[in-house]
Amino acid sequence: MFSRLRSDVQCILDRDPAARSRWEVLTCYPGLHAVLLHRLAHGCWNLGLKWLGRFISHISRWFTGIEIHPAAKIGDRVFFDHAMGVVVGETAEIGDGCTIYQGVTLGGTSLYKGEKRHPTLGKDVVIGAGAKVLGGFTVGDGAKVGSNAVVTKPVPAGATAVGNPARIIQAETDAKHKEVKREEAASKMGFSAYGVTQNDDPVSQAMRGLIDNATSQEHQIALLWKAIEQLSSGQAKPDCVPTDAARQEHFEAARINQLLD
Repeated sequence: MFSRLRSDVQCILDRDPAARSRWEVLTCYPGLHAVLLHRLAHGCWNLGLKWLGRFISHISRWFTGIEIHPAAKIGDRVFFDHAMGVVVGETAEIGDGCTIYQGVTLGGTSLYKGEKRHPTLGKDVVIGAGAKVLGGFTVGDGAKVGSNAVVTKPVPAGATAVGNPARIIQAETDAKHKEVKREEAASKMGFSAYGVTQNDDPVSQAMRGLIDNATSQEHQIALLWKAIEQLSSGQAKPDCVPTDAARQEHFEAARINQLLD
């Protein structure tokens, strides 16, 4: 129990630069208090003491401003940062290492009892302030939901969801087309706060794609002029083509359109 508590305290110290000491975290962080009280309420719920679990949950809501249904499942090292107005539904599941900011709702879109109505968050998910994640789907490991996003469909692992309705921005896999990766910047800082950066804006990503394509075209045109000059001067054979000249079209119009849809 104490090792789990130490882990909870340490995760707050790692992610919140305003936290100055373990004593301050233990006594002044309602997100930690909400998690501890939820574990008590969840234990009562699993033992069949439904009313007592709900009552502890109600007391926790009154003291911390965070409403967590006692049936919800919460993993280790979960940090509710600020977290006033957070609502976590009955069938919600929150994986290890998740961070949830103020005003977040993990809600359901169905009124039928007994079914999975609320979202499941994988490990190390970040939900930005004011975001609404609604439905019984999964947000994959390492995914991020930007502030005030409204998510109603699954988010793949490592992706970012922004906007209302949320657009899913896939994680970048080709390092050649991106000068600075978001994940590399986040690892240097140790943590990506609020789950969104300027690199997650779909419009700016589309513009960067267009700029990259224009730059590539300028390079290809320069290579073609160089080849023409060599052929004209007789310095090159007729079948000589620069090795880095593009042999086929590589403009990703579909991907840019997807970002703007």
